[in-house]
Amino acid sequence: MKRRRFLQTSLGVAGLSLPDFLGLRKLQAAEGTGVGRAKSCIVLFCWGGISQLDSWDPKPDAPKEIRGQFKPISTATPGIQVSEHMPKLARHTEKLAIVRSAHHGSPAHGRAMYWNMTGRPPPQRALAANLPPAPDDWPSMGAVVSKFRKAPAGLPPAIRLPYPLVDNGTLQAGEYGGWLGMKYDPIVISTKNGKPFGGVSRGLGAANIDPTLTTGEDRLKKRLGLLRGLEAGLARSQGTDLFDHSRGLAVNMLENPQVQEAFKLEKEPEKIHRAYGEHICGKSMLLARRLIEAGVPLATVVCAAGDLNGSKGDHWDTHGDGFNRLKNTMLPVFDGSASALLADLQERGMLDETLVVFLTEFGRTPKVSNNGGRDHYPNSYSVAFAGGGIQGGQVYGKSDKISSKPIHKACGPAELHATIYEALGIPPDTHIHDRLGRPFPIADGEPLPLFS
Repeated sequence: MKRRRFLQTSLGVAGLSLPDFLGLRKLQAAEGTGVGRAKSCIVLFCWGGISQLDSWDPKPDAPKEIRGQFKPISTATPGIQVSEHMPKLARHTEKLAIVRSAHHGSPAHGRAMYWNMTGRPPPQRALAANLPPAPDDWPSMGAVVSKFRKAPAGLPPAIRLPYPLVDNGTLQAGEYGGWLGMKYDPIVISTKNGKPFGGVSRGLGAANIDPTLTTGEDRLKKRLGLLRGLEAGLARSQGTDLFDHSRGLAVNMLENPQVQEAFKLEKEPEKIHRAYGEHICGKSMLLARRLIEAGVPLATVVCAAGDLNGSKGDHWDTHGDGFNRLKNTMLPVFDGSASALLADLQERGMLDETLVVFLTEFGRTPKVSNNGGRDHYPNSYSVAFAGGGIQGGQVYGKSDKISSKPIHKACGPAELHATIYEALGIPPDTHIHDRLGRPFPIADGEPLPLFS
């Protein structure tokens, strides 16, 4: 089998595919047995590794070299504190289940992202930190959802925006269909070159869709241009059948009235735009909400700016000058947009059926470095869940007094994935089959008991 070529075009290779007969039969048999009530999921992925001590798991009683510069603040839930630079999310903790006991074994961005986006340990095919995509990768969360969840005609089951997950110029594995096949890749919607995340240029760029793309007089010209770019990439990278499948998907998606309507961000009231923020982070979360509303089962928003190019720019890889970067750009932008998303979903009556996942690849070292930042640390990190049947106002698990390791209810990517599938009503022990016909459960862990 030829090695996969991933497109740097407007739309990634993806597919609308019905589940195979056995998978569909099992899913139908299990329908209604899941603890969760979610019909859709929005994943907010903090690429680079958000510091748990400076966000979800502050340690005010630790020595200064551990606790850092930020103070904790009280939240809407008595007994739960978060960073002082998350004041808006602090008002929404009654919706949140904060998990402070996540951990795994990989300190490299690409491998850690693979673990968190697939729920499985990264392969050992290369010794380098970077992990380019390959056909034998484990299927991503988006691929699994694509297999078991239908979307309305012309809509993809899984979409990712607004940036590629790139480390020093290398596209990273973990987001794609892997051995399930390229037709289970997510659709990729990305910004144009040079677009900022929250005020600073994102660095690496590619010729992709701007998430603020709207309809108008030049709509058809733009759509046809995007399709020509997609066709050229597909023709170089795959066979006729998959090319026809992907071309048909692209045509259907670009012509679909629901998709066109979802992209009309200008239809949102001015107060919504102000709440989400006039930047790529806010526009991306707003577009994710509109896509979910249109019927897309899974939307992943990369809440960081593109390439982790030397630890500079709008991302969470804060090796140096970390506190200034967090307090001046990353946390205020993320806090404002994410809190607006939660409030918006609740006001629209969508939160109970929409799971929101706050995810990252790993945490940061407890001790602040001489460069004023924190380094990679997979031994302890925090994530959070909201909506989709999750019981808010709770903290699950506990790290030690300096957040160096979990000391209560430790969990990892396998349990996080099982929780997501459980919330979506897809039993985590549902099996998928690889190219050799071997069965594997979609999650290799048990769901966390976070549901109401």
